[in-house]
Amino acid sequence: MNKKKSNPGIEYGSYHHEGMEIRYSVKRGKGRPLLIFNGIGQNVEVLEPLYQHLPDIEVIIYDVPGTGLSDTPIFPWSYRRHARLAASLVRSLGYGQVDVMGISWGACLAQQFARQHRDITQRLILAAAPMGNLMVPGKPGALLRMANPRRFWDKSYMRSVAGEIYGGALRSKPELLQDYEDRIRVPNQRGYLYQMLAMVGWASLPWLRGLPQDTLILQGTDDPLIRNINIKVMAALIPNARVFLVECGHMFLLTQTTKVMTEVRNFVRPFSSV
Repeated sequence: MNKKKSNPGIEYGSYHHEGMEIRYSVKRGKGRPLLIFNGIGQNVEVLEPLYQHLPDIEVIIYDVPGTGLSDTPIFPWSYRRHARLAASLVRSLGYGQVDVMGISWGACLAQQFARQHRDITQRLILAAAPMGNLMVPGKPGALLRMANPRRFWDKSYMRSVAGEIYGGALRSKPELLQDYEDRIRVPNQRGYLYQMLAMVGWASLPWLRGLPQDTLILQGTDDPLIRNINIKVMAALIPNARVFLVECGHMFLLTQTTKVMTEVRNFVRPFSSV
C-alpha cells in the first residue's frame, strides 16, 4: 500500500488487490469512518465537495476498478466481489468498523456490503438507491441515456440530456453541473461496461429484511431513474429504516448538498465516536 498527502487533511494512496492498483482517498477526522461508494463511472474527486459538510468525520472513498485512477479488471466483477475488495481495503487501513453510504450504483454495492460484511457495517445510508432487477424500472428514455457513457466526455451532450436523465433542478439549470464536470475523469469504457454488468442478475429485494443496520434512505422526489414506489418498498422491508425526501432529482447530492449532508451528518455523528 502506497500513501501520499496532496491536500491538507486528505490522504491519497494506492492499494494492491488481486494484481491491480486501487486508488483511494481518506479525509481525516474522528471516530468511526464513513465509507462512501460512488455513482457509476465516477472518481474520488467528484465527492470531495462533500468533505466540507463532514468536517469532523473521517471519510473513505476509492475509485472502483475501471474508474478514476484504479486499474480495470480483465473480466467483469459481481457486486459480491466488489464488496470483498471494499472490506479488504477497510481492514488494510486499520479500521474495525465503518458506517457505509452508497450513491446510485454505489447504493447497490452498499446494500451488498452491509449484507456480506455486517460485522464491519454499523450504519447504512442509501442515496438514490436501486434494488436491482426486482424493482419498478425508471423511465425508459432516462435509462437508455444513462447507459451511454458519452456524457462523461461530451459536456454539451451531458447538459442536453441531464434533465431527462436526472430530473429535478437539472431540468431547467444544467449549468449546475459545472463543478461536477470539472471534477469528473472520463472512465475507462470497458470499466464502465463492467460496472453496468455488475447489476445484471443482482437484486436486493429478497434479503432486505435481513439487514440489521439502522438505515437512512435518501430520495429525490423527481427522480426519473429511481421511482419513489421502490423507496417505499425498501423502507418497508428494511427493519430499521427511515426515509428523507429531497425536493429534487437523482443528483440531489449535487444540487441540495448542504441540506442532504446535514441529514447525513446528524445520522452518523452521534454514533461515529463509538
